[in-house]
Amino acid sequence: MKETADFAHFQALDLRIGRILSVEDAETRKPLYRVEVDLGPEIGTKTSIAGYANYAKEELIGRQVVCVVNFAPKKMGPEMSELFILGAVGPEDEGIFITPEREAPLGSIVI
Repeated sequence: MKETADFAHFQALDLRIGRILSVEDAETRKPLYRVEVDLGPEIGTKTSIAGYANYAKEELIGRQVVCVVNFAPKKMGPEMSELFILGAVGPEDEGIFITPEREAPLGSIVI
């Protein structure tokens, strides 16, 4: 387990629902995707460099995902990631997206 964080750390995160619009191979050493996510009219579209290359690209288009939208942009090789898509680590170290149980409006706040 990691060290204990207080609730204020969690409250500082801006977690939102987005929809994957496009997926391309990222220009990185590890097999990562450049994922464009629509977060609704308030936030718009942002790019994530995501480690979910175990999914077929076409399988991801249209999927809703949970995202952290207020992390500072992070350079990953020549790519820039503006968004962090939440997921779980599967039994073979593969990424598993965390998605809403049912369709949610884009940009919805995750509580």
